[in-house]
Amino acid sequence: MAFRTGADASDQRRYRHPIPSREEILASMEEAGRPLKRDPLARRFGIRTDQHQRALEQRLRAMVRDGQLILNRAGEYCLVRHVDLVTGVVMAHRDGFGFLRPDDGSEDIFLSGRAMRELWDGDRVAVRVSEGRRGREGHVVEILQRAKKMIVGRFGRERGIDYVLEDSDQRVEVLIPRGAAGAAKPGDMVRVEVVEYPTGHAHAIGRVVNVIGRIDDPHIETEVALLAHGIPHEWPEAVLEEARALPSQVPPEAKLGRVDLRDLPLVTIDGADAKDFDDAVYCEPTEGGWRLVVAIADVSHYVHPGSPLDREARARG
Repeated sequence: MAFRTGADASDQRRYRHPIPSREEILASMEEAGRPLKRDPLARRFGIRTDQHQRALEQRLRAMVRDGQLILNRAGEYCLVRHVDLVTGVVMAHRDGFGFLRPDDGSEDIFLSGRAMRELWDGDRVAVRVSEGRRGREGHVVEILQRAKKMIVGRFGRERGIDYVLEDSDQRVEVLIPRGAAGAAKPGDMVRVEVVEYPTGHAHAIGRVVNVIGRIDDPHIETEVALLAHGIPHEWPEAVLEEARALPSQVPPEAKLGRVDLRDLPLVTIDGADAKDFDDAVYCEPTEGGWRLVVAIADVSHYVHPGSPLDREARARG
């Protein structure tokens, strides 16, 4: 049987789990006092297997995404405070400039129009701060995470160049190369996959994934809003299968302990365009006034905790 000795044995006693926690990683890098690549950091925790190294790399990437670490151009992980950077989320302004909302809750940092050429609203970035005529001004050092992988907007063509313009406060324009427009025509609302993000000198580039409809189609605003904000609008197959398995008639066991109102001419109060009709009323005169019956479907009776329907409802909620 092989035994661990020296520093490896000490690391094994300090870290009980194969993959260190975020707090343990931060403490180890604080102790090192310098930027570290993945492999030297893995050795500090006694991590040897490829599987555990990949898991460590996933955790490090998540810490970069959340602004706990910076990954520099040399591929080294750095503590944010060691490189004197501020991380946060970009807030774009319709006039071209923007602000950084710092993760630490401090005052917003101004981002010039020049800096915003390569940024979109919601991007996570790390900036170096200086004092300018507008107060604290941020200079982008690293883009940690892009907020958008898809763009929803109006397809257009000008001087033979195809583009998609997103309808938002920030003028987001994505160029569509020849052959990447699919069946889109000028005036169509389309969804675009971002292939290349903007830089200080070049537009973003994308390809049309699907045509949503014409810009003047009825109800197009609803579809655009769903897609633009990433609101779930398609159902997983497991959810559809569970819904199809539900009986079309109320089973006898569901009637136990309930008052049967099916003989009353109930009238739904849901609108004609509602997705479900689960609220109804009935009213009749009595000697002393009126009798009102309000019937509300007990939908939860058919949705069991932990089922695909339940999990999907919780996720959407």
